[in-house]
Amino acid sequence: MGALVCLCFAGCGGTETGGSGERKVITVKGSDTMVILGQRWAEEYMNKTPGISIQVTGGGSGTGIAALINGATDICESSRPMKEKEKQDIRARHGKEVKEIPVALDGLAIYVHRSNPIQSITRAQLKSTYRGRLSNWRELGWENAQIVTYSRENNSGTYVFFKEHILDNEDFAENVQTLPGTAAIVNAVANDRRSIGYGGIAYSSGIRAVPVVGKEGGEAVSPSLETVQSGKYPLSRNLYFYTAGEPLGHIKEFINWVLSDEGQKTCDQVGYYPLKKQ
Repeated sequence: MGALVCLCFAGCGGTETGGSGERKVITVKGSDTMVILGQRWAEEYMNKTPGISIQVTGGGSGTGIAALINGATDICESSRPMKEKEKQDIRARHGKEVKEIPVALDGLAIYVHRSNPIQSITRAQLKSTYRGRLSNWRELGWENAQIVTYSRENNSGTYVFFKEHILDNEDFAENVQTLPGTAAIVNAVANDRRSIGYGGIAYSSGIRAVPVVGKEGGEAVSPSLETVQSGKYPLSRNLYFYTAGEPLGHIKEFINWVLSDEGQKTCDQVGYYPLKKQ
């Protein structure tokens, strides 16, 4: 679902005029996973930088990438790497190379109801569950109850990441229920003790994140700053900003602040993980 930091009715990278004079506008669009973080970055940067207005909307990584291709946003937020075809589309449309900027880290969490006692789940069990081959919680060591599976829609970078890293790019089972945003999945899982879902760790309030075993016989690992920064958590991932060409002017200044120590501290404050210092 889209979330709005401030209403700006100017074009991308443009200006708007209000009671306090002219303000430079930055538009940011894309990943639903990143909306909370993008909002906080925008709020903090606008508070410290007079004359800047930042608009942050969600809709999914695919939506943000399409907006970047079409020239409808300055910055695309994405929870997955951009595909080569999408980069080619930007080159063809804008005559510029795509700039990929990792800005934060995330652990893709596996959500279950708080009353669900399972201690861990393997990558193979997740694949079987979302492919429809494993359908009862009894097969995972709990009670005799049908597993209700929730997923993001296919314009979501989180959907793409899960499909690539868990399903090996095979299709989801037909009975998997798709929901339009991570918050909707969390709400569904929190209200159905038989259910399972997935999404960014920052949204995991009210449910339980199950430790994940990456390889058979391996250790069950929970997402944390240490396990995500080290890559020990099997579903660790980068979160990205993308721009069409090298960012310039006030857009570059905002991105530089996001990558600064001050900007990276914001990640911790809203449930994400800062980039590992080089």
